[in-house]
Amino acid sequence: MNPVFRQLSAALSSARLGCSIRYAIDVHSRRLQRTISVDRANTYQTHRYYCCFEMKPKVYVTRNDYARIGLDLLREECDISLWDEAYPVPRDEFLKNVAGKDAIYCSLNDRIDKELLDQAGPNLKVISTISVGYDHIDVKECKQRGIRIGYTPDVLTDATAELTVALLLATARRLFEANKQVHTGGWKSWSPMWMCGTGVKNSVVGIFGFGRIGQEVAKRLAPFKPSRIQFTSRTDKFLTAEDLGVTQVPFDELVETSDFLIIACSYNIETANMFNDAVFSRMKPSAILINTSRGGVVEQHDLIHALRAGKIQAAGLDVTTPEPLPLDNPLLTLPNVVVLPHIGSADIETRIEMSRITACNILAGLKGVKMLSEV
Repeated sequence: MNPVFRQLSAALSSARLGCSIRYAIDVHSRRLQRTISVDRANTYQTHRYYCCFEMKPKVYVTRNDYARIGLDLLREECDISLWDEAYPVPRDEFLKNVAGKDAIYCSLNDRIDKELLDQAGPNLKVISTISVGYDHIDVKECKQRGIRIGYTPDVLTDATAELTVALLLATARRLFEANKQVHTGGWKSWSPMWMCGTGVKNSVVGIFGFGRIGQEVAKRLAPFKPSRIQFTSRTDKFLTAEDLGVTQVPFDELVETSDFLIIACSYNIETANMFNDAVFSRMKPSAILINTSRGGVVEQHDLIHALRAGKIQAAGLDVTTPEPLPLDNPLLTLPNVVVLPHIGSADIETRIEMSRITACNILAGLKGVKMLSEV
């Protein structure tokens, strides 16, 4: 008999004694924990940890360079197969190797659609993505098939907020332009107006999307003493705004009055290509756009035109369409654009924790208990 059911049967036979039994993933040991509590004159709890699989589940991992902690956790209890390269698995390889798997450990690069789910077959129970976004997964199709989806929303908030502020400062103060001048001989002598940029002090900072990341960005920018931090959100966040000393405004006002406009929203049907020529035409010519959300929120051809035509001053982008950006893309030729390779969450501790959570979500999903973070 499976040890889980053996222990459960024994515990249930003791129910008349007032026992209560609870099963959950223990956050510290990352194993299934059984807790038995007896409430009498004396109260005590006992814990036991074990693997509940009679046969090791099969997990497919889409690349080999995820932080080791997550893969090691899975190897303890699962049969792992992986694309043994440090780049995304090619589509044909993905389709060929996913058949019969119980779970998939994936990233934003891996498209999980009906075709792949059909190829995986009825054994697939869990998909866990090492990302806060999950627009690469057909959530509706997964729900219809009873496939659980794990993701990593909270752990990368601080890292992404830090990167957003860094990108804003690098773009506004023209750091990459200045650094290039050092390396190419453009730095001749001190000059009073050479390489001057835009300061945050006394400016109006606008944030589109005021979830976890947007709020943390606002907290980090407040010490730079902008005259106002304002935001637009799909939901009323009056109490949050009051606590943080920021102002909720309509989208039109955000666009027309912000000196810095930071995109921190999620990507969905409503926000796709939301920042287009019509929006850029209403922004201040001195405005700077920062996007650490998703490339698809910005209509990229319109952005290129706006930057060339002087409709806005500059842009800092950690996300683009496509990714990676082709070397002949016009964005890479513009001196008033800073492009980063989608590194919002790329600090070491964050990526290690993301790997751990992704693996724990898989184990919890396979064992039928609550995930750390589930869509």
